[in-house]
Amino acid sequence: MLYPELFKQLESVRWDMDRDIPWDTFDPTLLTDEQAQTVKMNAITEWAALPATEMFLRDNRHDSDFSAFMSIWFFEEQKHSLVLMEYLRRFKPEFVPTEQELHEVRFDFDPAPPLETLMLHFCGEIRLNHWYRRAAEWHSEPVIRHIYTTLSQDEARHGGAYLRYMKRAIVKFGDEAKSAFSKVGVLMASARRTAQALHPTNLHVNKALFPNDTVQSRMPNPEWLEHWLDKQINFDAVWETKVGERILHNLSLLMNRSFKTVQELNRYRKELSVSLAAAAAATGTPQIAA
Repeated sequence: MLYPELFKQLESVRWDMDRDIPWDTFDPTLLTDEQAQTVKMNAITEWAALPATEMFLRDNRHDSDFSAFMSIWFFEEQKHSLVLMEYLRRFKPEFVPTEQELHEVRFDFDPAPPLETLMLHFCGEIRLNHWYRRAAEWHSEPVIRHIYTTLSQDEARHGGAYLRYMKRAIVKFGDEAKSAFSKVGVLMASARRTAQALHPTNLHVNKALFPNDTVQSRMPNPEWLEHWLDKQINFDAVWETKVGERILHNLSLLMNRSFKTVQELNRYRKELSVSLAAAAAATGTPQIAA
């Protein structure tokens, strides 16, 4: 099991909201209403760890080890929401999200292949790490800069934990796991070619609720994310390239094969698809499209 070791590792670096956030260094002259509004939106977005955890537990009933790890991930992600709300409560209380605004992002996600979901959230942690690093640079107020830096470090550690479960999946499921990870990797490393930011909170997850079935669509301002990325923290092509390179680097290590570009990863995905189709034909097993 990975859970006991991950618990010990993450427990050893866990930060305390009272002791480790430098609340007394707050400078009111360096926080605008515009900035406070983005803090509010990120607090609500982080609250969506609640429905994501419900999804993970439902779709991974077969995997008690990973489900146990969700106790750590869920605690730390909800803590992210809480520290952002505490910042607003102390310094801009009129921007604290209401309970109803938080509850709006709790809705059922459709069942999805667990391996693809695992990879999707691994990529999401990489992306959020970079978003929060950029947010820390955009802000000038020292407390929120410290908070975003702290959150970015948590997201990086979460990505590392997901990577451990991905390595385990390859041992258990071989090419099936590699195919699932490659498929999602091609999508998530190609984000700069898409019209919107690719992150788990911006993907459609409930056909019955479409188009109101993404976390971002249920926010007080559904358009805020694109504006925050493009106009405020300036998450430009340089930063987007960093995300793609980090995804490709980790997949290279995971698959023991070098992927310098998304095209190389996509060729590998197609090779796996052919191999899996041949194996399925040989055994008479129905093949799921990759």
